Amino acid sequence: MSVPTILIPFEQLVALGLKHSDQVHYQLSPEELIQDTLRLGEGVLNDTGALVIRTGEFTGRCPKDKFIVKDAITAGTIHWNEFNLPLEEKYFHIIKRKVVDYLAACPEIWVRDAYACADPRYQMNIRIVNEKPWINLFAYNMFLRPTEEELEDFTPEWTILSAPGLKLDQSECGTRQSNAAVISFTYKTILIAGTGYTGETKKGIFTLLNYILPLEKKVLSMHCSANIGKKGDTALFFGLSGTGKTTLSADGNRKLIGDDEHGWTADNIFNFEGGCYAKCINLTSEKEPEIFQAIRPGALVENTNFFPGTTRINFDDGSITENTRVSYPLGYISNAQEPSVGAIPQNIFFLTCDAYGVLPPISKLTTAQAMRSEERRVGKECTI
Repeated sequence: MSVPTILIPFEQLVALGLKHSDQVHYQLSPEELIQDTLRLGEGVLNDTGALVIRTGEFTGRCPKDKFIVKDAITAGTIHWNEFNLPLEEKYFHIIKRKVVDYLAACPEIWVRDAYACADPRYQMNIRIVNEKPWINLFAYNMFLRPTEEELEDFTPEWTILSAPGLKLDQSECGTRQSNAAVISFTYKTILIAGTGYTGETKKGIFTLLNYILPLEKKVLSMHCSANIGKKGDTALFFGLSGTGKTTLSADGNRKLIGDDEHGWTADNIFNFEGGCYAKCINLTSEKEPEIFQAIRPGALVENTNFFPGTTRINFDDGSITENTRVSYPLGYISNAQEPSVGAIPQNIFFLTCDAYGVLPPISKLTTAQAMRSEERRVGKECTI
């Protein structure tokens, strides 16, 4: 993708409250974002040219610190529970002001326009404003990328403001601790403060799509991977994190639709995203060649260590976290489906990590058993 020559309109920054920012980097290429990260001393290149960073204190999502603003839209339409945590609207305004003031005071910020949903009927335009260039690279990798022509009249529907360096006062902000991810459906804004874990950005968009698509568009939102065979047969792979969705979907004999988030309409399934966010603990070229080969210039690797004295990643080292990750555009997979849309699925797989021997290694479920299995799975997920 060529670097757009257009600039983000100044009045749009003013509308966000960011007019005081000294330098705004808009829609930079991956190469430029990598150079900015290296310039700031916040990452290094590995031996294959991928950018390797550390996300800081948080190396995973914090479900107990993700809040949805409870207001006229959501009060009666969300199942409030231990996963869907409510936040009073007054606290949203307090946190937003702190995030905006913090970003406005940063010497540099990075802004990206992108969209979610590969089916144009459901496209959602997103503007991401970051304190860190490597989080902006993550957004480039993970969301769908508009063309330069599309950017000329791009209007964001949702905005993500990310300030990992901002620590919140929980007594003032109504949060559990100094970090939080807050979603407001009224103001169509996601606020991320106090955490540099990039997955908060991606899961914030999935959360709002998980609310909007079934309720307003009659589309089933799904946490699953998907691929398609040579005869057009689509397969879905459901499972909790770490059960093998990404690995199984990256099958060299089938085209990859997506590895994590999809919608199911009356006539197709489509990927929400434009990239993959794969776990890379114990990654090898023999077991997962497509993912291994995707770790190259433009890919973002998180929280890994090198072999001593080298820039070669030790994928078996989980001393920082077992949740080591790599993000990369879908096009890094050689057999990616373009566009990332498939027919109504013919096969659905439920993946488990059954440590107790309750299920055989492979089980063919009846319709009733499959419904019960999915009900249990959803009960363990962070869903609306």
